[in-house]
Amino acid sequence: MSGDTTLHSRILADIEGQIVSGEWPPGHRLPFEVDLAAQYGCSRMTVNKVMAQLVRSGLIERRKKSGSFVAQPKAQSAVLEIHDIKDEVQSLKLAYGYALITRTVRRSDAEDMRRLGLSKATDVLDITCLHTAGHEPFCLEKRLINLAMVPQAADFDFVEIAPGPWLLAEVPWTSAQHSIQAVSADKDATKLLKLSAHEACLVIERQTWGQGGPVTNVRLTYPGNRHVVTAQFKPGG
Repeated sequence: MSGDTTLHSRILADIEGQIVSGEWPPGHRLPFEVDLAAQYGCSRMTVNKVMAQLVRSGLIERRKKSGSFVAQPKAQSAVLEIHDIKDEVQSLKLAYGYALITRTVRRSDAEDMRRLGLSKATDVLDITCLHTAGHEPFCLEKRLINLAMVPQAADFDFVEIAPGPWLLAEVPWTSAQHSIQAVSADKDATKLLKLSAHEACLVIERQTWGQGGPVTNVRLTYPGNRHVVTAQFKPGG
C-alpha cells in the first residue's frame, strides 16, 4: 500500500469519525482543503480526493465560494416495509440515539379506539420517544400499544429499547397498513425535532394487526427536508 493511499484512508477515517460521532453535526463547516493538507502534511490533491469521496457517500456537501459542510441526513424508508429506525440512521453512517419521553398506561379514549380500530375500550400503553442521528433529532415516535394483545408491554419500561424492535421480537404480525401525509409541525414536533413553527413534516402512520386483532398504531414524524419515502413495484403487482 502506497503512502498516499494510507494517508488518504487516514484522512477519510478521521473525517468520517468526526461526523459519525456527532462531533461535527449537520451544517458544520469542514476545514478548508489547504488547511487539511497542511495539517496532514500531504498534497491538496490527496485531500480533494477524500472530499470527493465524502460527497459521493452523502456525508458532506460542497457550497460554491463557502466551503464544505456536513450534509443533512436524508433517510429513505420503504413504504411497504416495517423497518427499524436504528437501521435507517446507521445506513446514513451516523451515530444512533434513542430517548423515552413519556410512557403511560391508561384506558383507551375515543381517539385511541379510532387509531387502533377498537370496537370497545381497553387498556393501552401510550409512548412518546425520540430517535436521533449524530446527536441531532431525527424522528419523533408516538405509539399506542393494545395491551389486550400485548399485556407484557405493561411491564416493560422501554428506557433502553425502542418499542418498534421490541414488538417485532415479541409479537408476530399478520398485516399492516401505512398512510403518509405532509403536515405542519405541531407543538411537540417543533420542540423535540428543533423545527421552526409550522415547518413541513412527513408523517408515516402505521397500523399493525396480529392473529387476535390490532396490536399497535404508530405515528413517525420526520423533518420534511431530511426524509424520502420510496417504494418498489413490479409489473402487474
